[in-house]
Amino acid sequence: MSKYLDRSILEIHELLKQKKITPKDLVMEALKRIEESEEYNAYITLDAENALKQAEELEKLEVDHLLFGIPIAIKDNIVTQGLRTTCASRILENFIPIYDATVVEKLKEKHMIIIGKTNMDEFAMGSSSRTSYFQAPKNAWNKGKIAGGSSGGSATTISLRNVPFALGTDTGGSIRQPASYCGIVGMKPTYGRVSRYGLVAFASSLDQIGPMTKNVYENALLLNAIVGMDEKDLTSVEKAEEDFTRNIGKDIRGMRIAVPNYFMSDIVNKEIKSKVEEILSLLEKCGAKVDYIDIPYLEHAVTLYQIIAMGEASSNLARFDGIRYGHSKENPKDIDDLYYGTREEGFGEEVKRRIMVGSYLLSGKNAKEYYEKALSIRDDMQKAFLNVFEDYDLVLGPTTTTCAYDLEDPMDNPSKSFLDDVLVIPVNMAGLPGLSLPIGFSKDHMPIGLHIIGNLFEEAKIYQLASFLEKKLNLDLDPKGGEGRD
Repeated sequence: MSKYLDRSILEIHELLKQKKITPKDLVMEALKRIEESEEYNAYITLDAENALKQAEELEKLEVDHLLFGIPIAIKDNIVTQGLRTTCASRILENFIPIYDATVVEKLKEKHMIIIGKTNMDEFAMGSSSRTSYFQAPKNAWNKGKIAGGSSGGSATTISLRNVPFALGTDTGGSIRQPASYCGIVGMKPTYGRVSRYGLVAFASSLDQIGPMTKNVYENALLLNAIVGMDEKDLTSVEKAEEDFTRNIGKDIRGMRIAVPNYFMSDIVNKEIKSKVEEILSLLEKCGAKVDYIDIPYLEHAVTLYQIIAMGEASSNLARFDGIRYGHSKENPKDIDDLYYGTREEGFGEEVKRRIMVGSYLLSGKNAKEYYEKALSIRDDMQKAFLNVFEDYDLVLGPTTTTCAYDLEDPMDNPSKSFLDDVLVIPVNMAGLPGLSLPIGFSKDHMPIGLHIIGNLFEEAKIYQLASFLEKKLNLDLDPKGGEGRD
């Protein structure tokens, strides 16, 4: 079998330009790889027929961009015109959108080819992708382990090298945490950097779409393609156009790095902590200045997140009523029976639990007592981070407290999914950009991720440090090609 998709995007681009390969070759290879790795359950819907058709049409055009003709996977909560979008839920099992999300429009403008929709936690609610109505995706490094969540399918398909690019979404760590578990690069951009129009909302003040790739350069390249002000999303921000790859390859000498003590406390597995400490020592040897500091409110981030995210989820998911689209209860007695029955049958247990808690949090005086107070403290948390960035360039720590755990681990603790994201949630609360970079492996050969957090709209600085470390470490991150050893 051809191995074009194992090459860098620059090499693939050259082959396309020289007409040594065609977009159809890339699509055929991607579909073959996905078929051969079907047991990993990374996809909910494949779009083979349309992908091949689009690839053939692109052969008539000039290759004019690095992303031209490249297959990409889309998380299944981002709407795609004419292509089933389920949010991994029974309630949207047969939903076919009539329009494209803004990010999908942008990818199509670049002549990228959508290969399919990736598996995830139902409505992005979870941290292991095990709440999916379509069963959980599996970790490429060990089929008995979780892929993480909620963008587990996107992380798995990138880790397996099925496609070079995937989109995920991140509400409380849902790009970065699975990226860490699966040994790939995942970026949550600054809130407002990427349009949310066409993203099926979970928690509107936290959700953000971002790129998932096998390396840093390609991650920055995909971010270039999807950012921008969008009049259809009132939270999107107008910023001058910039190239996120511009600092890649630059030295990090003199860079000032803060490490929150909370991120390196006893909540973190010793093996992960040791690996991060090795990286911090390496950065100091290379001329960076590293300080351990305290940032207030970090230990309260999960509680604040639960209040804000569940409150907003209960409001956003009220639209799924069985009337206009999606699953609908058959033969209801009356309108109340239709609503109750549709939501009872259509939503999974975790989603129903969050809707109920969120409805309570927003009801009557609770809205002021819980939700509004949480928003106020969230503002204080953002200010605390921004104060740190007055003295430091970046904030570093582990992405996760443990490596990927067993798929069979019990799901009877409702707090566990939030605690899996305890190190990544603060970034969503503050609206900051954050990236997970693979930095090594545990003794049982599971990936470990470094969390690199930047100031608002300073993604390019994150990529600078990430690319520097990526080159220094030079890890084999192909689960099929190496044994997962440093």
